[in-house]
Amino acid sequence: MSEKNQPENYSLQEEKQFLARVMETLNRTLIQFTERIQGISKDLHEAKEYMYEHKASMDRMEKYATIQSIFHGSIVGEGVVEHRKNIEKLLVSPYFGRIDFSEMGSKQSIPLYIGIHSFFDKSVQTNLIHDWRAPVSSMFYDFELGQAYFDAPEGRVEGSISLKRQYKIRNGRLEYMIENPSTVYDEVLQQVLSESSDRKMKNIVATIQRDQNPIVRNETSRVLIIQGVAGSGKTSIALHRIAFLLYRYKDTISADNILIISPNKVYADYIANVLPELGEERIPEMGMEELAAKVLQHRFQFQTYYEQVNHLLEKNDKAFTERIDFKSSAELLTRLDQFLVHINNEYFSPADLWVGRSLVPEWFIREKFESLHRLPVMKRFGILAQAIEDNILFYYKREVSAEERKFILKGVMGMFRVTNLRLLYREFYNWLGKPGMLKMTARSKYEFADVFPLIYLMIRFEGHQPFEQVKHLLVDEMQDYSPVQYAVLSRLFPCNKTILGDSNQKVSLAGSSTAEKIREVMQDAEVMKLRRSYRSTWEITRFAQQILPDSQLIAMERHGEKPVVKKWADKQQEVLSVAEHIKNFKASGYQSFGIICKTQKQADWLFEQINGDGEMVSKLSDQSTTFSNGIIITPVHLSKGLEFDQVVVPFVSDDNYKTELDKHLLYISCTRAMHRLELSYSKLPSRFIADFLK
Repeated sequence: MSEKNQPENYSLQEEKQFLARVMETLNRTLIQFTERIQGISKDLHEAKEYMYEHKASMDRMEKYATIQSIFHGSIVGEGVVEHRKNIEKLLVSPYFGRIDFSEMGSKQSIPLYIGIHSFFDKSVQTNLIHDWRAPVSSMFYDFELGQAYFDAPEGRVEGSISLKRQYKIRNGRLEYMIENPSTVYDEVLQQVLSESSDRKMKNIVATIQRDQNPIVRNETSRVLIIQGVAGSGKTSIALHRIAFLLYRYKDTISADNILIISPNKVYADYIANVLPELGEERIPEMGMEELAAKVLQHRFQFQTYYEQVNHLLEKNDKAFTERIDFKSSAELLTRLDQFLVHINNEYFSPADLWVGRSLVPEWFIREKFESLHRLPVMKRFGILAQAIEDNILFYYKREVSAEERKFILKGVMGMFRVTNLRLLYREFYNWLGKPGMLKMTARSKYEFADVFPLIYLMIRFEGHQPFEQVKHLLVDEMQDYSPVQYAVLSRLFPCNKTILGDSNQKVSLAGSSTAEKIREVMQDAEVMKLRRSYRSTWEITRFAQQILPDSQLIAMERHGEKPVVKKWADKQQEVLSVAEHIKNFKASGYQSFGIICKTQKQADWLFEQINGDGEMVSKLSDQSTTFSNGIIITPVHLSKGLEFDQVVVPFVSDDNYKTELDKHLLYISCTRAMHRLELSYSKLPSRFIADFLK
């Protein structure tokens, strides 16, 4: 924005002068931190050298004091290095917003500059920049000019805002300044959304909207479900929420205490730099398969989720689909609970137990076993065996031998009909009268749909060790997880949770796809909805709405090219069209180009067809671990959560996209596009785009 477009030129000049002073102070502070780090490093080096040279002559107390000094110096040094990193980030863009706030009863209006980190200027004993997560900064997002308030630790502070400004500062240079009484600065937001996707997911602190801010700063919900439409920024908002909680509770929670359940490694890599941009460490992440293997301690082999999706999309296996549907239903969880009651009541057959010449009567064993009903069955046997030992000591005045101890444990376990988890899981389906619902794969692996029912049975029957070090769990793509998976997560992670997703973006019609269904398992959950879509242009959003209407979605008024649907004579012509798009991509000015196929098989075939052109084209598969800009060919289920400047969706023929599930897959593909979208087909177009062609 040019200077002539500024509201008042003198204000712009004052802002430039203030920015220059801030940059000077930051640079001076950076030099001080650098010198301090060098001094600490020198002191540590000298202390280590002294200890190495004199360790033979040092007494115990001197060694201890030297070690403590080195340890303390290292801790201080790490803190100074962290502060220097924050200063370096502020030097690129020290702040992005300003509000002038006066407390009620005060005539003085104080300018508050807001940035990614706070900066306290010791020379004037004041905060030059306030962290966006600080309580006072919430007013920037929540209020227009006029009355405002923020909730400080000591209570609510009321007052009024007399000025609001937003800035774009790059490498210490003020590129533009906007003064507007509105909370949502459309001009800034439009400019940010119009930019090419030249990086992975970005931080959005400068453009957090009024409906998003309460989610970011929510401190009260034990389980918070964010249900957002495609492109609503739900994942980014969830990550900013994590950054806020790490700031708010920095004395009790750290990055190591948070876990992200992500759909795949590519997506985990795609979102990985958001928190470091906000000054936080990278958060541990884990996929559902990795979690399952960890909990099961690799006792069982199972099909991957990726293999399940491929089988579902590529083969017309009705029985397979029926098994997934049942195991993804709320009924399965209910029936598992009923089965556990059944085995507790029917599978234990106590009998008199002779330990040498000492008789332990059946009634004693039965009563003790039943008194332990709150414990998992396998946890009861050790306690029951100890009670039998105590019984013998009390009545027969003797201690049992080591051999007798083993005999007792084996004896009481033998009174339970089945103690093998694998056999017990099979008996569950026999008890249901549906033995055909359990079918192993060709390599004697469990189907993925069986993994979490098996884990749930294991937790309830054998017991489990919860992940107590995890104090906050973030679950993304909530629509792809079933009730039994949420039941497992509840038991493994008895901590606060943030769960997010979109019921329209599912790659299976089964499962717990809505917030309402999740609340049936996690009854203390609070639901917050994001209805405004920011990612795609208005034209692309409206096109996607014709495929899968969502009456709650509000399209962003950012206009661009209309989506294009092209008919070709055959698939080979479609391939040539994709190859032409790839050649033209470099001149387009865009940074990312997604070619999204329905299945992995189609993506593999297309990649082989065009890879000989010598263009730099990447392909995503279940083996992929990183996201890179440029040209990517991917199956739709690996594209979820990603976004591209330009998207081409090939093979949108009616024989390829015809089922209810296909409709959701096509919707996901189209909503990955930010600026340009093209679909192609041969023969007949998919019924889901037929109306667009009229």
